[in-house]
Amino acid sequence: MTQHKINPWLWVPTLYFAEGIPYFLVNNISVMMFTRMGVPNGQMALFTSLLYLPWTIKPFWSPFVDILKTKRWWILAMQLLMTAAFVLLTLTIPHPSPEMIAAGETPVSLFTAMLIIFIITAFASATHDIAADGFYMLALTQHQQAAFVGARSVFYRLSSIFGQGVLLVIAGALETRTGNIPLAWQLTLLVCSVLFALISLWHLFFLPKPDTDHSSMEGRPQTAGAIFSEFGRTFVTYFRKPGIWLAMIFMLVYRLPEAFLIKMINPFLVASREAGGLGLPTETVGLAYGTIGVAFLMLGGILGGIFASRVGLRRSMWWMAACMTLPCLSFVYLSIWQPANIIAISTAIAIEQFGYGFGFTAYMLYMMYFSEGEFKTAHYAICTAFMALSMMIPGMVAGYLQEALGYVNFFWMVIACCAATVGVTFFVHRKVDANYGKK
Repeated sequence: MTQHKINPWLWVPTLYFAEGIPYFLVNNISVMMFTRMGVPNGQMALFTSLLYLPWTIKPFWSPFVDILKTKRWWILAMQLLMTAAFVLLTLTIPHPSPEMIAAGETPVSLFTAMLIIFIITAFASATHDIAADGFYMLALTQHQQAAFVGARSVFYRLSSIFGQGVLLVIAGALETRTGNIPLAWQLTLLVCSVLFALISLWHLFFLPKPDTDHSSMEGRPQTAGAIFSEFGRTFVTYFRKPGIWLAMIFMLVYRLPEAFLIKMINPFLVASREAGGLGLPTETVGLAYGTIGVAFLMLGGILGGIFASRVGLRRSMWWMAACMTLPCLSFVYLSIWQPANIIAISTAIAIEQFGYGFGFTAYMLYMMYFSEGEFKTAHYAICTAFMALSMMIPGMVAGYLQEALGYVNFFWMVIACCAATVGVTFFVHRKVDANYGKK
């Protein structure tokens, strides 16, 4: 079997599993880790939201992934860098005292070294995303791309189950067994490091070498002037696309309710009942939100993809916007009634996550739709940058808003934000090609 004939099942699942691990570690696991270490919600949400920055500004270097080297080279190089970063995270985790953790007064400054490594990981992960998405479109035919989009989504979501479920269960079990929260998270990060190193080694042998994977300037002199001219043309062609302003607004506000919600879910689940939370242990959160919740998120995504392929993106957008917004009421219910029954909690989380997974399909398909044409790798990267910005800005203030409003009023505010999702969908869906996404 030659390199360019390698079966996609040998690399598509692992590539998108690997794409998800650093993203969820940086943007989600860090939230729970800092919360369990006693960092106040305001500081936690602000600094972990700033970690979205590399995904937000990646358009400024995404053209270089097209211009310099191959996508395969970028994938392997970034996986090597992230493996090293994971090892450094394991070695640099701070150990605040149990008294400081219990008081919830651990200063975020203790995590300075970790935050720097998180930023490096985030830049490497954002670059890896650019290369992986471009490689997927280059290494597969259009028919294969459609056939594997479900598998791509499933394994990306499986990385979410691993990151937000399995790792939390491991951390929670280690917290209980050792009685030492910092040590428990250090060992958990070690597990993550070993797994990611093994996946990177796998890709060294099983990522194909398609003939189409080459520099966009191959055959032309790669002078500084030529490179920056090509770089500028990438942005000019993107911002000259028809409907660019409406598309930007859609990408920035469609996920607004979830952008606020996602930063406060884990803190709410582990916060004491006196503070308005549910008082769940870490391993229970890993089961309820990180495993059951993400499983329903994945199910929603799969069914969303099937539904969109049957009726097309345009006709599915209203249904998906409704599913993106209405299930947010689940957290209003949880915050008001504060149920102790794990089945009731898991059911509410599953409903919300299923709705988000189903509704997010429209967002992902719209980005692919808008990126069609020349420079689609770089243009898709620009779209995902707007996606990151849409999560970063609300997330930066989510913790302070929750501290000011309390959990119940905070979740009602999330419901009010659903009007933005519905409003922007009203204007965008009429501009979408009626046949896009259909089989």
